[in-house]
Amino acid sequence: MDPRSLTPVLRALRLCLHLLMAGLLALAAVRAASGAGVALAVLTGVVYATGSAVPSVRESQRAAALWLPVLCASWLALLWATPDGLWVAFPLYFLQLHLLPVRWALPAVALTAGAAISSYVRHGATLNPGVFIGPLLGGAVAVATVLGYQALYRESERRRRMVEELIVTRAELVAAERHAGTLAERERLAREIHDTLAQGLSSIQLLLRAAERALPEGSPAAGHIERARRAAQDNLAEARRFVRALSPPDLEHGSLAAALERLCEPGPDPEAAPRACFTVSGTPVELPTPYEVALLRIAQSAFANTVRHSAAARAEITLSFMDASVTLDVVDDGKGFDPALLSSSADGGFGLPAMRSRAESLGGVFTVESAPGQGTAVAVSLPLPAGVST
Repeated sequence: MDPRSLTPVLRALRLCLHLLMAGLLALAAVRAASGAGVALAVLTGVVYATGSAVPSVRESQRAAALWLPVLCASWLALLWATPDGLWVAFPLYFLQLHLLPVRWALPAVALTAGAAISSYVRHGATLNPGVFIGPLLGGAVAVATVLGYQALYRESERRRRMVEELIVTRAELVAAERHAGTLAERERLAREIHDTLAQGLSSIQLLLRAAERALPEGSPAAGHIERARRAAQDNLAEARRFVRALSPPDLEHGSLAAALERLCEPGPDPEAAPRACFTVSGTPVELPTPYEVALLRIAQSAFANTVRHSAAARAEITLSFMDASVTLDVVDDGKGFDPALLSSSADGGFGLPAMRSRAESLGGVFTVESAPGQGTAVAVSLPLPAGVST
């Protein structure tokens, strides 16, 4: 483990392990009955200190796998020389569990406990239950401690990643809401300008034309009326430019039909979306900006529902111009649903009510036809305003 990644708690635990190993080796050296026992205790301490000091042992699993057998071999030699070396088994348990995969660490802990018990028996010490229970209980405590900590660490990492994902998602949601709010405000301003200023200037222009025709020839007011009419005409053109500038970006570079055709183009992952096609029926006419905005938004929302929920293989978007109305149809061959159940559910979503609200705000009719296994058809019909006809 990289020391830079250690928390203060882990640093304290590692220091405690170093002190425990040093203390137990010192105890074995003091109680050793021969110089060989002292030498082997010192050798074991040197091997342990070398592995703790060399960075490659801490950072490379391969280097650690080479160092650990050398440490265990020196400890086995210490066991051969003195029975007091068995106490060193306890810190060895933690090293084996930390440095080895679980499938190798558990057998290593069992072999270490068996070696400690065998050494005690070999040296002719008095047998009692503690001889067997002590090493085995120590191994069990080490296994439970290390595996429990690893489980807590994994859970902590999972929660940390979840918190990071939530932070990123929240930032994306805030940005999306800000963008949606900006677009909604632009649409509202475009609608207000179209319905008030543009319509008022258009009416003023018509009234000035009528007044101009009603004036007797050579009237001194004719010039003033002409200039007023031209000013109204220029301001009407400016208001319409404002409306076009505030319209959705999809409508900035083309007509409604072009925007709907782009909606049907394959995305970056064609397999994740149904094959879509766009058709225009009837003679296209220039629609007011609120009509184009509403039809485009309804088409985008309906097609998004098709992609996300229907599992459809094919979808069709049709824009139909008739004598007194314009109709948009979005049809797919997906799995369908029961509109009655969806409308009565608390989780019915906001998409369909929002589409219905857009259509009804312009005096239109919004319908959804669907059934489980029979696909879905979304249709909206808007009456053409006065002065617009096919």
